[in-house]
Amino acid sequence: MTIVIVSSTQDEASTNIKKGLLELNEWDKINTFFDKTVYHHSSLSDLYLVTIKDKTIIHEGLEQQLNDKLNLTPSQIIFISRHRSKSGEPTLSTHPIGNYGEAKFGGKTKTLTPSMPRLMTTLLRTMKNKAEEHKLSHEVTYEVTHHGPFLSTPTLFAEVGSTLEEWKKEKPARIVADSLLSVLHDKRYERDYSEYMPVLLGIGGGHYAPRFSTVAFRKNVAFGHMIPSYHVKPGHIDKEMLEKAIQATPNVSGVYFDRKALKKSVRSKFTKWCEQLEIPIVSSKEFSLL
Repeated sequence: MTIVIVSSTQDEASTNIKKGLLELNEWDKINTFFDKTVYHHSSLSDLYLVTIKDKTIIHEGLEQQLNDKLNLTPSQIIFISRHRSKSGEPTLSTHPIGNYGEAKFGGKTKTLTPSMPRLMTTLLRTMKNKAEEHKLSHEVTYEVTHHGPFLSTPTLFAEVGSTLEEWKKEKPARIVADSLLSVLHDKRYERDYSEYMPVLLGIGGGHYAPRFSTVAFRKNVAFGHMIPSYHVKPGHIDKEMLEKAIQATPNVSGVYFDRKALKKSVRSKFTKWCEQLEIPIVSSKEFSLL
């Protein structure tokens, strides 16, 4: 089992998060990857940190490159990255990757990368706790599934948003780095997490998945892939795409609607498909408080 963290030289936030990772723990320099140093964690023998020279979302073929150049076969991949938004709101976020529609920003059209629901949700909660501890005002949130690259390996992005000013700041980047290391020192593989943390697929709402984030902070549940309303409305999601999202969310036990964000007719359509796919629609009332 191997975990690879991926940074990019083209990304200021990624570079800052990488700096935090290297300063917070001991790492050994063991090799190079695209002429950049490869770091091997001194105490976690299955954890590696590599750097690429292009944008993370369009870097295809990473798994084969890691195998060919470093003889590594990753079990999980974590990208550290910036997040950009028009609002410019300061954020710390995490999300799965893939495309429900056309692949405009890396990856493959109508193709999803396997998610890590329990680890991703634990990272989300850890970032929130550490942000509050250090009096960081950034909103801590999921983002819904979006962009590339395409990978067969379970993958998540951990990000600082949403402007150049924020990407260059040390404090938010260090909180992301510290949160990642805290999680990886404890339970770093999806299989390490208890089956008593139910895994859900989320449908509805906006890009920052506010309802799913709220539920994850309050209830003992984890979200994997999340489908926003803006992909439901153009008709990108059919039964086949829904099934892909279910299959790319390991150990999924139910589908959760952001009911206020979905018309009754849309909920009825998804309910019918879920019945055909034999996966239940669930309510947050069914799950225990944290």
